[in-house]
Amino acid sequence: MPGVPPARYAYLGPEGTFAEAALRSIPAAQKGDLLAMPSVTAALDAVRRGDAAGAMVPIESSVEGSVAATLDELAVGDPLMVSREVLLPVSFALMARPGTGLHGVRRIASHPHANAQCRRWLALTMPEAEVVPALSTAAAAADAADPGSDVDAAIAAPIAAAHYRLEVLAEEIEDNPQAVTRFVLVRRPAEPPLPSGHDKTTLVAFIADDHPGALLEILTEFSVRGVNLTRIESRPTGQGIGRYCFSIDCEGHVDDTRVGEALMGLRRVCPDVRFLGSYPRADDSSPVAWARDDSTYRDAAAWLGRIRNGRV
Repeated sequence: MPGVPPARYAYLGPEGTFAEAALRSIPAAQKGDLLAMPSVTAALDAVRRGDAAGAMVPIESSVEGSVAATLDELAVGDPLMVSREVLLPVSFALMARPGTGLHGVRRIASHPHANAQCRRWLALTMPEAEVVPALSTAAAAADAADPGSDVDAAIAAPIAAAHYRLEVLAEEIEDNPQAVTRFVLVRRPAEPPLPSGHDKTTLVAFIADDHPGALLEILTEFSVRGVNLTRIESRPTGQGIGRYCFSIDCEGHVDDTRVGEALMGLRRVCPDVRFLGSYPRADDSSPVAWARDDSTYRDAAAWLGRIRNGRV
């Protein structure tokens, strides 16, 4: 509409991070203003304040595991909801100021996670180079771009080379070419999108206390309804030893009968359940109902209704 300003989207910055690359893959964000934020907390708080329509943050890595900062921030504070996910292949490049060349690289800046994922390549290709830590891969690129820096090169996302006018000396230097990071676009609470047939639901379940069978109680609510979990992990609530919550991803949509009943059952055994959204899976995989689809639940509800009405 004429006169309507473009939406603003926050992401884990600075400029040139994988989070920016994930955000730029979304058509709506390509027309909006992008805000680089210094941390996951700052990105999500921008959404809570209304300074941004959404925030793109990392939530899971196929190499490093889940991102604790994102899980913990979504579990507390004003509620937020995941509206979509992005699976981004993670590829690293060695970059330096133009004219440096591999022979001129003696000191390399990198985030420790990036260094860990390129350790074998560095040992074989740059055995004499010293690797120093940086706050992020983009910060490493910014340091390498500074003529007054004692850093000769950086290991960063390829997108950082254009941002900081660096020359790529080597591409795809990661040791694991199948590495993928999962990002989520987080918005303020709203009605979930309609079921697509290949959805995922994210939530946080809080247990009342540490007791035998606490985890089994949670798992049972999903298992007996044939709802598959794609991720579950415990996180401390910060309220004392033994006080945990469980961060969960399951197949299906909250509007699916099986998933809805599982969430109701979960709410009966947990003092609090935070719903974090139902959204299409980035890999388009369809949930496996394990021989119990929604029709079986509708038939069972109709059968119970007949019994209650005296029509056995």
